[in-house]
Amino acid sequence: MEQPFRTLQRRELLAAAASLLPAQALKADNKALKRSIGAVITMYVDDRLKSHAAVICGRFFAPYYPDNRRTEPSHRIVSMYVDQFPPNDVSRGLSQEHGFKIVPSIAGALTLGTGKLAVDAVLLVGEHGDYPRNEKGQKLYPRYRLFREVVEVFRSSRRAVPVFCDKHLSYSWSEAKQMYDWSRELKFPLMAGSSIPLTVRRPEIEVPLGTVFESAVSVGMGDIDAYGFHTLESMQCLLERRAGGEKGIAAVEFIEGDAVWKWRDSEAGRWSVPLLDAALKTSPSTRPGRMEDNAKNPVLFLLEYVDGLRTASYLLQGHATNFLFAGKVKGRETPMACNFGFTEPEARPLAHFDGLVHCIEQMFATGKPLYPVERTLLTTGALSLLFESRGKGRLSTPMLNVRYRAPKDAYYQRT
Repeated sequence: MEQPFRTLQRRELLAAAASLLPAQALKADNKALKRSIGAVITMYVDDRLKSHAAVICGRFFAPYYPDNRRTEPSHRIVSMYVDQFPPNDVSRGLSQEHGFKIVPSIAGALTLGTGKLAVDAVLLVGEHGDYPRNEKGQKLYPRYRLFREVVEVFRSSRRAVPVFCDKHLSYSWSEAKQMYDWSRELKFPLMAGSSIPLTVRRPEIEVPLGTVFESAVSVGMGDIDAYGFHTLESMQCLLERRAGGEKGIAAVEFIEGDAVWKWRDSEAGRWSVPLLDAALKTSPSTRPGRMEDNAKNPVLFLLEYVDGLRTASYLLQGHATNFLFAGKVKGRETPMACNFGFTEPEARPLAHFDGLVHCIEQMFATGKPLYPVERTLLTTGALSLLFESRGKGRLSTPMLNVRYRAPKDAYYQRT
């Protein structure tokens, strides 16, 4: 008789490990916690700016430093599916060096020739690679296709394991929602998102649960698609702790060019000016001079939340060099503001990925995500529909009625 669908059983034995183990705690019983990982990636080159596989998978091959503490990886990559092999590919050399298999199919990477699921976790890194953009400016990474093939293995094996998906779930809201729905249907732990919410904050701020935000601004730079996600996500990880919990986003609007400054200086946008100034002051690397002169192609994301909260996210390439936040809190005269990432020049490089891999390792060990995947789902949807509204004005988004509550304790690196 065919057995009913089930999730990985060993994770239940580890539930008592708590969702916020310090970085060193995973070493306490390394043998018991050791997990085999099937990695599914788009490409792997030895360039941190062109391969998230290098800065995520690479931390499973050598010690890394969450909270500036040397930490041996607690799990191991045993197989890898690679979607593209550019001339400077390093995955094949790493396979020989570290003893994992490169397999020509996702099913093969997850079943290891057994015909059924044979790994304890799936690491999906679908960032970077030679993929086209659509007419709206979104890069068409195949995360949905890769994720769907993972789910097909789960279905055929009648068993599922934890999955981590790097960055936003998809460029498409409908695809992202389907990915989320599959995880709920098959009851496997899913965590997603980027490293920015998990890096240090300068100054260090921790938003108490139940904080009443009246408005908020975030600041970012770089590619509108790739870094626009970071700009929204860094804000969402703080706002989700507000009074009443998250209830979703009612409308979005994409503004660009000189229209950004016109909105900012209008009656509709003046509220954002003191918050924008407060956010920029948290970063010592903000370029001197007028932002209107420095940022040649400014972009603005406007969000209207279901509970009435309004936010503005400015992408100021050429003026800002970090991801920044400022929020107006009821009853507080000065904004709550911070810079995501180190401001000290001597800080260790790429420290934000230390925090991300720490969270991935804990989720793989316990089966319990350290932060809600609904954060990534909502941010994915907001970005997708912002691009949909590009050049069209305000867009109502009743489909973004994503409701969730933030965890009591939010992990992010302190040092």
